[in-house]
Amino acid sequence: MYARLEELRRDARAAEQRGYGLVQVERGGLRLGPADPVTTALVERDAAVRHAARRRHLLDAEHEGLVFGRLDRRDGRVHYIGRLGVRGADGTPLVIDWRAPVAADFYRATAADPRGVVRRRMIQSRGQTVTGLEDDLLDPAAAPPDLPVVGDGGMLASLARATGPGMRDIVATIQREQDEVIRSPAAGVTVVEGGPGTGKTAVALHRAAYLLYSDRRRFAGGGVLVVGPSPVFVTYISAVLPSLGEEQATLRSLGELVDGVRAVRIDPPALAARKGSLRMLTVLRRAVRQQVPGAPTELRLAWRGTLLRVPGRELEAIRRRALAGRARRNEVRRAAFDGVFEALWRDAKDLAVSYPGTQVEFEDEIAERPDFRDFLRAWWPLLRPAQVLGWLADPARLARLADGAYPPAEVAALAESFAQAAAEGPSVADVALLDELAALLGRPPRPRRPRRDPYLVAPGVREVTTHADRMAARPREEPREPEYAHVVVDEAQDVSPMQWRMLGRRGRHASWTVVGDPAQSAWTGDPAELARARDAALRGRRHAYTLTTNYRNSAEIFEVAASVIRTVAPDQPLPVPVRRTGVVPTHLLVEPDALAAQVRAATDRLLREVEGTVGVITPLALRDRVAGWLAGERPRVQVVDGFQAKGMEYDGVVLVEPGALRAEAPGAAGVRTLYVALSRATQRLTTIATAPWRE
Repeated sequence: MYARLEELRRDARAAEQRGYGLVQVERGGLRLGPADPVTTALVERDAAVRHAARRRHLLDAEHEGLVFGRLDRRDGRVHYIGRLGVRGADGTPLVIDWRAPVAADFYRATAADPRGVVRRRMIQSRGQTVTGLEDDLLDPAAAPPDLPVVGDGGMLASLARATGPGMRDIVATIQREQDEVIRSPAAGVTVVEGGPGTGKTAVALHRAAYLLYSDRRRFAGGGVLVVGPSPVFVTYISAVLPSLGEEQATLRSLGELVDGVRAVRIDPPALAARKGSLRMLTVLRRAVRQQVPGAPTELRLAWRGTLLRVPGRELEAIRRRALAGRARRNEVRRAAFDGVFEALWRDAKDLAVSYPGTQVEFEDEIAERPDFRDFLRAWWPLLRPAQVLGWLADPARLARLADGAYPPAEVAALAESFAQAAAEGPSVADVALLDELAALLGRPPRPRRPRRDPYLVAPGVREVTTHADRMAARPREEPREPEYAHVVVDEAQDVSPMQWRMLGRRGRHASWTVVGDPAQSAWTGDPAELARARDAALRGRRHAYTLTTNYRNSAEIFEVAASVIRTVAPDQPLPVPVRRTGVVPTHLLVEPDALAAQVRAATDRLLREVEGTVGVITPLALRDRVAGWLAGERPRVQVVDGFQAKGMEYDGVVLVEPGALRAEAPGAAGVRTLYVALSRATQRLTTIATAPWRE
């Protein structure tokens, strides 16, 4: 297979070079290759080069485990399953892409429903060397007597593999319930719920790869957006899609969805809930429509020996007229200025000023005056979202804007937080407010620029075009926010109402994949408000799935996590772990002055016991201190807080001060955060506390 892949690479490189040679444009006109027809169009060259370059890039990608599966069927056919489809020189399929319909049996066949498959083989390899085989005999009655069966089954064998610093793809071990999600209908909203370790994130990413394969023109052209809770999480999953041959998706955390903004600071849960509430809409809408702080309250202008004046009440009336309906402040700036010109012209007429010119000439004359331009800039400046958010740091102003929406105690906490944002940068919750303000303010009109003919390839030479080409080249109004053809939202249970509005603007016409677990929700606000905002963003027919099997945690580890979540959600369906290791979690109760030494010792012990990564999960207030305790040569260790731990997976976990972690969020939300932290480990779990925390 690798030998054939190398042949295809050479062919793709040669096709790319031939494409570049089709037509070349030089200063003196067109120079054609000796064997090229005169009618060759530049667009054909570009299409040929682009296709060949993309094919070369795909083939040049690192393809560890190019072939990972084999199906032996009742009818004698043998199919090899791999990361991409490969055909022989005669067109015979050598490897079937895992997303192709024929490959579905690799994931969906079971002993109860073999689907014509006798043996399913998982092939493990390193480079071009096979390192292991694991077989599932699905139809023993149909198996030839000499058919070998090796190993204990591919899925269970894969669970013992060490984790690395990034999430690995599960393309070789997708299970039937996961495959149903991955291949669910492309249109509408696919909602996936499942507890820890059920593979929700991996399934969502493989679904994105499947959609790009099944309808590339739609999803690659429109774009796929994958949204996660934190930059740590986005880094963790960043290698999955490229490992599947797909690099056309955009990966962002909730704090990075607004271009030019990267927020990592986390507000306390109660404060984040206030900012994430739809009540904030009232505040922001009032803020963008009120007078700018420090703006002039009247206009006085000496002109031709008299004083022209626009009093404050008239300026206020002009402002209200300009902002009528759903007008966006930056977009109606010109209309507001026209109102001021009109008021000045009326005042001049009322004063019976002898002026021989027309109103247009009057306005041209006034517009040339620096003092008048200074007034307009101060009275109706172009506003940026961060500027308006900064106004909310004034407690008195915020109290007026929040009247009826927030009680005084909450107003004080919000004002203090917005002052912190002005000094230190926005928090993750602030990013949704900045995005809302950008939508409310709008963009200023762009100055008109002379258009360049896109089909003029050289002086006196214009490319032949169709009507469709010319229509496609017509200038279009830029969207206010980037919009995508498909949006994947991970850890959706923690997305606030304001964040759902932000996501909805990026997926107005998109299909969606939304994955989450209600038992892990840290949302402390109004559940009904959250449901309204989510339903408003997610338009279209819904396809609901529930993943029920925990592939991550050993049963010993998950029993501890389950005992915690049962205290607040006794009836919550929980996933069933598929394996036991015989290793029970370790719980240490230590003196406060011994905490640092015990954390170091426990971390080093796990590094000796597991081959993969070790996560040290701490309360937010302790994260930096614990990171300092573990500074040094520990490359497999990652220190994260409870928020950053969401969606992560480690071979071993050291959970520091679980009681304090639970106390960071009020009530059930704190218990759910602790549940998340306790369910991150695949092999070993150690908790270290200075006070009892288990009930």
